[in-house]
Amino acid sequence: MNNNKPIGIFDSGIGGTSIWREIHHLLPDEQTIYLADSKNAPYGQKSKNEIIALCMKNTDLLLQMDCKLIVVACNTATTNAIKELRAKYEVPFIGIEPAIKPAALNSKTQKIGILATQGTLISELFNKTAEQFHTTKILEQVGHGLVQLIEKGQINSPAMTELLHSYLQPMIAADIDYLVLGCSHYPYLIPQIKKILPDHIHIIDSGQAVARQTQNLLNKEVGFTNLKNSKPVFYTNTDSTVLKEILKNEYEVIEKDF
Repeated sequence: MNNNKPIGIFDSGIGGTSIWREIHHLLPDEQTIYLADSKNAPYGQKSKNEIIALCMKNTDLLLQMDCKLIVVACNTATTNAIKELRAKYEVPFIGIEPAIKPAALNSKTQKIGILATQGTLISELFNKTAEQFHTTKILEQVGHGLVQLIEKGQINSPAMTELLHSYLQPMIAADIDYLVLGCSHYPYLIPQIKKILPDHIHIIDSGQAVARQTQNLLNKEVGFTNLKNSKPVFYTNTDSTVLKEILKNEYEVIEKDF
């Protein structure tokens, strides 16, 4: 089954490129279009209605580009708006939410940490998921300031190191053995985080799971492309310098007002 339309992906900035990388790695022949809504980052400090409106704006733009399915590569957007998106649009959606389940099921200490945005941690979807694992203690930490620093290209800055230490040390002291990254920006911090965490603490993000889910949906419902060597296209509504750096200047990045 062939469907040569592109896969659309959006996030509140550059963080969702961590999801895009996993999708592109698993499905290299699929055409992808990525929207970095950096002008409105971070979504995690906005109201539910604001988040829904931004997600609909991004969806409308990707549908104008004839996308066959849309990946919401943002935890905050998924946990606050995926229900409304699926109700309004006929296009299939794939969302991303913190990987609490594998962490809780594999934890030996029955204590796991989650680093996420405020918008994700207070969402109904996140709390419904967390309630399923009530025997596991979940230490929640809002990553205030992390997205802003990543968007500025300050991943390895002293300010980032200081924030990560302040967020992670209480989790280490509480004896967690899994850390769940609940924001698609945060995988870019894994090298920094590994310098802080003891070796026995496992780090989990959702990128590979989202890529597999995308592959499954293409196989069951949507159809694969048969295009070869199709190049991904990236759009950003702010200065493209940091996005180009994240992508190692390997792909086209277009600055567009949206």
